[in-house]
Amino acid sequence: MTTTSPTTSPARAAGTTSRFGAVVQHHLFWPVTALVALLAANTVFRPGFLSVSVLDGHLFGSPIDILRNCAPLMLVALGMTLVIATRGIDLSVGAVVAIAGAVALSFIATAPDPSSPGTVLSAIGIALVLSLLLGVWNGFLVSVVGVQPIIATLILMTAGRGIAMLITKGQITTVTSAPFKTLGAGFWLGLPVATLVAFGVFALVALLTRRTALGMLVEAVGINPSASRLAGVQARTIVWTVFALSGLFSGLAGLILASNVMAADANNAGLFIELDAILAVVIGGTSLAGGKFSLSGTFVGVLIIATLTLTVTNLGISPLVTPLFKALVVAAVTLAQSPVVRRKLAERSRRRPSTSKAVA
Repeated sequence: MTTTSPTTSPARAAGTTSRFGAVVQHHLFWPVTALVALLAANTVFRPGFLSVSVLDGHLFGSPIDILRNCAPLMLVALGMTLVIATRGIDLSVGAVVAIAGAVALSFIATAPDPSSPGTVLSAIGIALVLSLLLGVWNGFLVSVVGVQPIIATLILMTAGRGIAMLITKGQITTVTSAPFKTLGAGFWLGLPVATLVAFGVFALVALLTRRTALGMLVEAVGINPSASRLAGVQARTIVWTVFALSGLFSGLAGLILASNVMAADANNAGLFIELDAILAVVIGGTSLAGGKFSLSGTFVGVLIIATLTLTVTNLGISPLVTPLFKALVVAAVTLAQSPVVRRKLAERSRRRPSTSKAVA
């Protein structure tokens, strides 16, 4: 006589399979898996990789280094996520990073008292306002003039480095200012100030996009700009706003990078950060076709890139090879997230035997 074990009833087995399939189908499953794999690999090569110690009242360790190093990319990727959600792209973020650092350090260097908090706050304010205006310029070209986003931002990407070179007169500008250094290398409550700033901006953007109508309007514009405009959505204003925010966040990232090294290098500051930001957004599951976006996915994508960069260093591999490893990780995660692979996994989970029979 054949009986069905009560512990493996068809309903329970089917429910377990369904839950497993839902977990695999989640857009964060593969990015989180990749992040865990990177952390595990580092722990194997360096058993104390995940350890955190307290020194002089500050937290130190590889996890803290990852959080501090990913702060500028986090800011840039946040703006890039909103821009991509509206079917756009911003290639000028690296140039804005360079311009913001050049403006701030040039102002501090020529000030009578570089260590004055008033001087530092003025420099930060001027740099952020200029970055916001550059973002507004990109938004004007895209939303008002009708220039394609990739072309509009390519203009500033090309000219921005030249503008930064003009500001610094072609030299690497260095300063000595303890208040300004706090932004990139300081600590507060045991945590890096740069990390706290980036996480604070992330929380604010998440609050605005998920607790107000802003997120829904951004997605509506990205899904169908014409339909959203007919429905009364100010598509032009939304696009203008996200480009302005992208410029503002990039400027803040530029200040953190400049503060960390206390120098403004127009040629190398923020070099290729736009590519890392796009990679982080794509890894996080946001579609380049616009529409729905995932801030949590972008957060995980940024952590993956920062962890991967530190992993290459820990393994003693030349930093010149880092782009190759980034490409491999991005290829693996994006392939795992592709509709074809996800459909195959879902079909395989449905074909699994849903009952376990015992012969009495």
